[in-house]
Amino acid sequence: MGRFILGLILGAVLAPLAVLGWFRFGQPPVAVADPPLLLERWFTSVPLHARIDREMVKTPPIEANEDNLDAGAQIYSDRCAVCHGFHGKPSAIGAHMYPLAPPLWEKHKNKNVVGVSDDPPGETYWKVSNGIRLTAMPAFNQTLTDTQMWQVSLLLANADKPLPPEVIGLVSGEPPAAAPAPPAKK
Repeated sequence: MGRFILGLILGAVLAPLAVLGWFRFGQPPVAVADPPLLLERWFTSVPLHARIDREMVKTPPIEANEDNLDAGAQIYSDRCAVCHGFHGKPSAIGAHMYPLAPPLWEKHKNKNVVGVSDDPPGETYWKVSNGIRLTAMPAFNQTLTDTQMWQVSLLLANADKPLPPEVIGLVSGEPPAAAPAPPAKK
């Protein structure tokens, strides 16, 4: 019985020391090109989704009308496209991140879902507002207003639906149409 207890004690001490030694002197996967650790996705996704489910707002405070979708497309073009790309134009940066920045204007393989259009707008809002640790997704709650974060979240929730032509132009990376010049004074 004494040997068994001694074995448990040694195991309880040596196992953490071995892990710490591996982290300090070994080759843990820290580069983007390295394969993920065993169960890494599970360890990061389970608490993330549990927190989002607990904290997300279920009903958006604004509606997905043309003005809000247009404003959301401008925000997307200015702030999001650098990592997530435009429709038909993938991001050169997002393809080299770990995890990859999802292309938010492309259909999923073998599905009709575009980007995160299958997520509730409140989930996307939570991610835009808070960011996601251990990814390159920043928190925009200090740089965008609540309305702006809802506008881009509603835009992405409607990515698989018909959108106004101005919105399609912005999410395709086209420059916004110039405002008509005021009439010349006589």
